Amino acid sequence: MSNNLKTSVQRVQDILKSHNLGLNVVQFQTTTRTSQEAADTIGCTVAQIAKTLIFKTKKSQKPVCVIASGVNRVDEKKIANYIGEAIERPDADFVREHTGFAIGGVSPVGYEFDIKPLIDEDLMKYEELWAAAGAPDASFRLTPQDLIKITHGTVADIKKA
Repeated sequence: MSNNLKTSVQRVQDILKSHNLGLNVVQFQTTTRTSQEAADTIGCTVAQIAKTLIFKTKKSQKPVCVIASGVNRVDEKKIANYIGEAIERPDADFVREHTGFAIGGVSPVGYEFDIKPLIDEDLMKYEELWAAAGAPDASFRLTPQDLIKITHGTVADIKKA
């Protein structure tokens, strides 16, 4: 771990430290922007990548956080059923405005939404997960239980069949 973390990455590290779980950000020499790149760089399976996706509700335009296994596509209709409103994919400006992170480095922590995050139930199968840490070259290792604790998320069936 570098002592000279980017501002967005340091923000994630500070939040992780506040949870007292021993979670630490690692900055890599190569990009971890996609689930495949992250898995290749880290040396884990794509399924162990906890990718954070931001959607917005169609009517109220509220941000929605979904944390999915790197191998899964999310079912937007299932998400809509959980939150009670249809969702759509936002542009990069919406994501940055509501999270403070650029797409490719959106962390599952560092922002609060009215709607609690939905966590892909498939992530619960693994002893170890990796999530983005605020930049496209930074990640952190955690357990599924850590993910629930730090995000206050709800585990749900959100993958597309």
